Amino acid sequence: MAPEEGYALNRDNWDGRAQVHAASAHYDLEGWVADPGRVGAVVRRDLQILAPHLPEALRDGGDGIPRLDGLDVCHLQCHLGTDTLGLARRGARCTGVDLSPASLRVARDLAERAGADIRYVEANVMDAAGAVGATFDHVHTSIGTLCWLQDLATWGAQVAALLRPGGTVLLRDSHPMINVMGDTDASTMTPAYTYFPLPQGEGFTYADGSTYTDGDSAPISQPRNVEWPHPVGEILGALLGAGLTLEHVGEHQDLPWPAHPAMTPEGEDWVLPEPWRSQVPVALSVVARRPA
Repeated sequence: MAPEEGYALNRDNWDGRAQVHAASAHYDLEGWVADPGRVGAVVRRDLQILAPHLPEALRDGGDGIPRLDGLDVCHLQCHLGTDTLGLARRGARCTGVDLSPASLRVARDLAERAGADIRYVEANVMDAAGAVGATFDHVHTSIGTLCWLQDLATWGAQVAALLRPGGTVLLRDSHPMINVMGDTDASTMTPAYTYFPLPQGEGFTYADGSTYTDGDSAPISQPRNVEWPHPVGEILGALLGAGLTLEHVGEHQDLPWPAHPAMTPEGEDWVLPEPWRSQVPVALSVVARRPA
């Protein structure tokens, strides 16, 4: 199918997910409103990775979490805006971008009830720079984002166009290696999906009618979605090809959700049991910078 068809299916799919997610304990929107100090586990870990690449005055927020005071931040694929709110609570002036209008309605309502001044823009990431019409000190994209994008070269170009000279981008997502593993049997670690990019016009499509917050008990209105695999080389190449310089590449043993049924909770994250924990990375992080 044409990428535009895949994106249209994904937009409708995420519109349906937004209604389920907004009511779920997983996202706990009321908890975000009630606790003005909450930044979330995802943002906390992201900022710890980003810290060495921030201005020195921002690296130690006094509570183990770096600050973003004075920085303009664009959060791509922001969904319901909980992580966007977390970034804003660390001092950032935030703009969130997502292709799902239903998700953004929830995000705007959350920001208003939490007393946060956040701008939200409805756009496909492939058109983000033109839709947003501004540049930023930092672009943030984290956890469950790249699989929804067909063309990473265009993605990298959009990230670069959103950045001011000297600005940074942080990506953290599931590692392409764990993404290839079969995800139905906790007793095996066996490749089941392709590691390399699919030919133009191809994508993995699913229609299981459920979402990750509540499983089969929460059917969504448009169940079909399309995903595209991206290896590490393609991810890094997209950023380098857009003229950015790499400052950090990390491979991690923890992820905020169980990407494989053998994963178990450890603190706020999920990890594989040994020996797989030492053999298979489950998360990838990258920090890149636009040259000054």
